[in-house]
Amino acid sequence: MIRPAMKLVLETGQEFHGLRFGSGRRSVCEIVFNTSVVGYQEILSDPSYAGQIVVMTYPLIGNYGITDEDYEARTPAVGGLVVRECCDTPSNFRYTKTLEEELEEHDIPCLSGVDTRMITKIIRTSGRPMAALVEAEMPMEEALALITQTPRPEHPVSQVSCRKRWVTRTSNHRFHVVAVDCGIKYSILRRLSERGCNVTIVPYNTPARDILAFHPDGILLSNGPGSPGQVPEIRALVKEIKGCKPVLGIGLGMEVIGIEYGASLTEMGCGIHGDHPVRDLESGRIEMGVLNQSFCFESLEGTPLKPTHVTVPEGQVVGFEHLQDRIMGVQFHMEAAPGPQDHVRLFDRFISLMEE
Repeated sequence: MIRPAMKLVLETGQEFHGLRFGSGRRSVCEIVFNTSVVGYQEILSDPSYAGQIVVMTYPLIGNYGITDEDYEARTPAVGGLVVRECCDTPSNFRYTKTLEEELEEHDIPCLSGVDTRMITKIIRTSGRPMAALVEAEMPMEEALALITQTPRPEHPVSQVSCRKRWVTRTSNHRFHVVAVDCGIKYSILRRLSERGCNVTIVPYNTPARDILAFHPDGILLSNGPGSPGQVPEIRALVKEIKGCKPVLGIGLGMEVIGIEYGASLTEMGCGIHGDHPVRDLESGRIEMGVLNQSFCFESLEGTPLKPTHVTVPEGQVVGFEHLQDRIMGVQFHMEAAPGPQDHVRLFDRFISLMEE
């Protein structure tokens, strides 16, 4: 099959020519790289990547296709995909469609056949630059003008959060959890269901009084795209619910909790996206976590929060707890989608807070 040409243009002035794989539409977004070896379907459907072009550093993507059970959201919100090589002949007994069919169905542009190592190095040195996936014949000046005219999204959480509440149920449930949807992943709901939790998922801007009216055993603040400063509604919620119910914050939810307790959040430049070693401060063990963060807590000094996990070797805080207020937060994907499974047990810690 002869594929049409396409190119990636960075706001820093570089361009990379390759072949189009998937949708042929233009896309202008912030660009990040992800170092995961597997899990491209989970990454594509993770709402935390809403409005971002993702460069996969692993050279072969698509080799096990797309499966119906592995989605993290109903509709992928990623702005584009850049890979070294895209496989359109997957080998996997579970797959129901190819990666290209998935990209075409959801109108996601993909560029293949480019040097993703060079692109990754540029992103590492320039933070998270804006970039454009456009037709190969577009002049550089026109592509740069297109990037300049496109603002970064100011409120991406509102684009991926649910509009109305919905519920997941499990037989013989023990607990009821209200999950505030900033871009929640289905795997989080699966992990809670496995532990006997019925979950009510509500929009990100649901007032505290409406959440507490459900009389939940615990409250979950989910992961999501963007920065904590773009969701003042969540910070106002934390202010009202802290100390009332057990609270678990993941990703963006953790960041908002930390800020509310007085911790200083630092922007990380290119961030960490993919597998990364994390030290459990209680056991001293170093385990693998899946991180998707552009902000970090360098320290929790001066706050009542106790660090529980830090990155290795950087020492950035990616987990904390406040036992008196029954609050815990983690920056990494404890639901392990994509794996590894090292931190799934932390859901049991949240369950124990509700049991108490």
